[in-house]
Amino acid sequence: MPEPILELRDVKTHFPVTHGFIHRRLVGTVRAVDGVTLSIARGEVLGLVGESGCGKSTLARTILQLVPVTGGAIILEGRNLTSGTAAEIQEVRRDLQMVFQDPYASLNPRMTVFDTLAEPLRVHRVAAPADIPGRVARLMELVGLAPRYMRKYPHEFSGGQRQRIAIARALALEPKVIIADEPVSALDVSIQAQILNLLAQLGRRMNLSLIFIAHDLSVVKHISDRVAVMYLGKIVELGPAVEVIERPLHPYTRALVSAIPNANPDTERTRQRIVLPGDPPSPMNPPAGCSFHPRCPFALEKCRAAVPPLLPADHQRTVACVRLGEI
Repeated sequence: MPEPILELRDVKTHFPVTHGFIHRRLVGTVRAVDGVTLSIARGEVLGLVGESGCGKSTLARTILQLVPVTGGAIILEGRNLTSGTAAEIQEVRRDLQMVFQDPYASLNPRMTVFDTLAEPLRVHRVAAPADIPGRVARLMELVGLAPRYMRKYPHEFSGGQRQRIAIARALALEPKVIIADEPVSALDVSIQAQILNLLAQLGRRMNLSLIFIAHDLSVVKHISDRVAVMYLGKIVELGPAVEVIERPLHPYTRALVSAIPNANPDTERTRQRIVLPGDPPSPMNPPAGCSFHPRCPFALEKCRAAVPPLLPADHQRTVACVRLGEI
């Protein structure tokens, strides 16, 4: 793998759970992210998938320092973000940007498109006041919107257009890494492909690194170079997108892949889906050993004894499963 632009080393994000109104006491800890190690190269698209509540969005906000990290290190081009001062973190925010799931909720309804796109340029002082209108116009053209609409408000645009505005805002400071947290799940199916293609084109054109969070594995396969599968705060499988989705190794990944609908109705009727029993365990009280073993159809006694490390399965993939090669 080329030299990484972003590295996560055993990153943990835990939230204390307290009880009591006057005399508050600690009663537990939610382990939202529990020891994630990842790296992403310049220009790479890394897909991050998993069930709701597995920690994907918390990990994204931890990388951006919107949520304080409990342990580990987040390194961007040699700079450790977890030990930086407030001024250093403010400087780094130019290189790390985020596109949120709901484009209407992430845009200020009281600000025009011009003000929305001009705000980061003013805050970070990257453009002279006289140059800002031209920069805003170029940003709108970059995402496929006409500059003549820059004086309109978010409610005057469709959902897909609003998401284009959100992408333009993320690009305003020419970041090195963009985290897209389910950027197409709130859009119509006909618009999703347009936004996905736009993100892919911008990534290639600007040599951007992209962390793409989604539930839909077919979407992730379309846009990603590699895929990381997350379960209960941990990465359980990591590898090239085509390999992970077409030939999954971890039992949890197999269950996720089996849920992808098939366009052929004959195949869809005859194929067998893997239905996992029960619900994911609570991150406040995770099971001992492998966190997936209560729902795993292949679990053995040794799965309950120790947490399986993320080990190489071949020259491209790593998997956290003690039964790797047996199932």
